[in-house]
Amino acid sequence: MRVGLHDAERDYLKHKRFPNYALMKISAYHKARGDSVEWWDPITSHTFDVIYSSKVFDFTPENPYLPPSAIRGGTGYADIPINQTLPPEIDTAFPDYSIYPECDYAIGYITRGCPNNCPWCVVPAKEGPIKPYRAWEEIVRPDTKKLVLMDNNILASEYGISQLESLIGTGYEIDLNQGMDARLVTDRIAGILARLKWIRFIRFSCDQIPQIEAIERAAELLEGYGEKPYNLFIYLLVTKDLENAAYRVERLKRLKGISIYAQAERNDRKGIVPNALQKEFAQRFVYGRCYLKESWGEYLTRHTEKRLKA
Repeated sequence: MRVGLHDAERDYLKHKRFPNYALMKISAYHKARGDSVEWWDPITSHTFDVIYSSKVFDFTPENPYLPPSAIRGGTGYADIPINQTLPPEIDTAFPDYSIYPECDYAIGYITRGCPNNCPWCVVPAKEGPIKPYRAWEEIVRPDTKKLVLMDNNILASEYGISQLESLIGTGYEIDLNQGMDARLVTDRIAGILARLKWIRFIRFSCDQIPQIEAIERAAELLEGYGEKPYNLFIYLLVTKDLENAAYRVERLKRLKGISIYAQAERNDRKGIVPNALQKEFAQRFVYGRCYLKESWGEYLTRHTEKRLKA
């Protein structure tokens, strides 16, 4: 059987480097059965026996040449049930990293799901409440000591915490790329996080004002174990309430050296699309690091004056 794979984000986001977890498992499953697996292309589309397309983001456009018979999956396809999962025989396959040769790290989940029900998040509807999924020993690769975990709320699970603790002293460098919930950081957890080897940052999320104090407290606890604020990375949700986002930025930047990454809220399933000012806040004010030298109000004043003079 000839199997074709289509990574919608790889088509659309030319700078995309992160591998598609589902497609790697699908590839491994079919190769184990003796099937040939390759990237789908529209020119030879008719020669494939089966085609799998995965789309993560709902803003990624659909490929117009993808045949109707293609098996589609991922949160990016609005007409696919959000709680769709891989068949067990595919989900248990060890990912085929050969289809992403530039990937020099292992990826995976220790837990799936989340106990929270944040209105902007698809995880509870997609994965349900938090539960154990894999042991880290099942995820790591033999050819690298790097491990990127995609858990959505690992600190909400005692199983997840114990798995992190068991990684201490193993030599593995890790990244929790979805951002942890700082409200769950206790002195014990701060000690665990501080003893882990990080690829680069310790990541937290700050989607609401009440999370600021938790991040400040977590930063204080971590600093007690030798982790400075410049080792922290904060994901900051930007809704249409820009005053709220601006206040969070002003508070967070008091932690000298902390890194902030703003994400404009988008959920096409619910009809939520960011406006131009949200994008400017995220892309120019924060990503452009203007926030380090001026407030959002000062930024707006400066750019309004520029437009008036133009």
